Amino acid sequence: MSAAAPLLPNHSELAAPDPNRWRALVVIAMAQLMVVLDASIVNIALPSMQADLGISDANRQWVVTAYTLAFGGLLLLGGRIADFQGRKRMFIVGLIGFAAASALGGLSVNAGMLFAARGLQGVFAALLAPAALSLISVTFTDSKERAKAFGVYGALSGAGAAIGLVLGGILTEYTSWHWTLWVNVPIAILAVFLGVAYVHESRATGDTKYDVPGAITATGGLVSLVYGITMAESDGWTGASTLTFIGIAIAMLVLFILIESRSSHPLLPLAIIKNRNRGGAYLSSFFVGIGLFSMFLFLTYFFQIVQGYTPLQAGMLFLPFSAGIIVSAGIASQLMPRFGPRYVTFGGFFLATFGMLLLTRLTPDSTYWPEVLPAMIIISLGMGLIFVPLSATALFGVGDDDTGVASAVLNTAQQIGGSVGIAFLNTIATSATAAYVIANNVNPFDASAQVEGYVDAFTWGAGILVLGGILWVALVKISRKDMSAGDKAATVEVQ
Repeated sequence: MSAAAPLLPNHSELAAPDPNRWRALVVIAMAQLMVVLDASIVNIALPSMQADLGISDANRQWVVTAYTLAFGGLLLLGGRIADFQGRKRMFIVGLIGFAAASALGGLSVNAGMLFAARGLQGVFAALLAPAALSLISVTFTDSKERAKAFGVYGALSGAGAAIGLVLGGILTEYTSWHWTLWVNVPIAILAVFLGVAYVHESRATGDTKYDVPGAITATGGLVSLVYGITMAESDGWTGASTLTFIGIAIAMLVLFILIESRSSHPLLPLAIIKNRNRGGAYLSSFFVGIGLFSMFLFLTYFFQIVQGYTPLQAGMLFLPFSAGIIVSAGIASQLMPRFGPRYVTFGGFFLATFGMLLLTRLTPDSTYWPEVLPAMIIISLGMGLIFVPLSATALFGVGDDDTGVASAVLNTAQQIGGSVGIAFLNTIATSATAAYVIANNVNPFDASAQVEGYVDAFTWGAGILVLGGILWVALVKISRKDMSAGDKAATVEVQ
């Protein structure tokens, strides 16, 4: 590949360190944890929600997808709004809106009200998440300190889904499903007060016009893509609805790229994704989203359906995953300044793939120890080594004016990857189970038939992680010297 455009260090590299930067990180971490865990906290509460509000089996998926549709579809626009209107301001607005939407969801008296509240949560999460990540980039000016900050962010990004499953089980069993939503309110209120006190404002300068056509086509295309993939669960990949919405998504996203290439103030400056390092980070984030989200989904099924654990017990079984990813994220933040992001993340992909392959050995008689737990810990250690360098690489060399949109692309890649993974691998699992039922003449709910589907999904998940690791190694060339040079305000050229 030809030489990429020179990477300029962030403008904030030249500024004095923010004296409140570590307090600000605590606030940002609270918000990030809330956004990430909200994608999974309702999963274990779904049966209770369904029974209480009379939600049909066909519509229960919208408790999850209403959130991910709005979140993934609006992230790019949310990142640009944060850049232009002020990242601290939009961070605070996002927190307040998220709390209000969560309170509304907890008060839901019917399915429509709950779906609307979940969608509204996704809207404000799309404003909050890119503002949070970009605030880390502009607040921490030293590469070693930024690595530690991204270590915290990466740990929460990876462990948040597992924490959501644990917390969802606890709240559902000991209080009610309403508290899986209401729990966000006190967290958000505390984060607002601390954010006002400790988070420093920053915003883009110069031309701050909005790219309205780009916003419409990008948001519409992503929403259509996620919706089309969701429809594949019921209509199949060749169903009319699936193909229609995916076709609309492709057309709108192609139109979006054309608009961005000609716009004087693009929603997504193409230089952000054309750079091979950031492009590699975004693609890898997409494939990691597929592997991570699907691993949680099928292990949750295995624990509750095959092994008969209660929701609380199933949630608690994921605690070692959270611990593992927090530990490895801390290790990654120490290794990255010494070895650079390329090799640290490659090691993470290797571990995550190995752990996923161990899950392909599951049978109906497998137990948590020694079959499941070692695989889960190995995957968690790998994910911690992936998330920290991936987040840092996605924002490396991005000027302060574009950190919001750059972080939004990273979040979008993972959210869309998760949606793709759940839809695609669920179809793989269902097909494998159906084939097993026909071949062995057993009941569709037979444990062996169910595990056959899970194992096929884990096999595909391992292959997808391998692909993500190959793309990372092939595209990402940033070394520790490049990152160190950024701190010295030197121009870095990546071949």
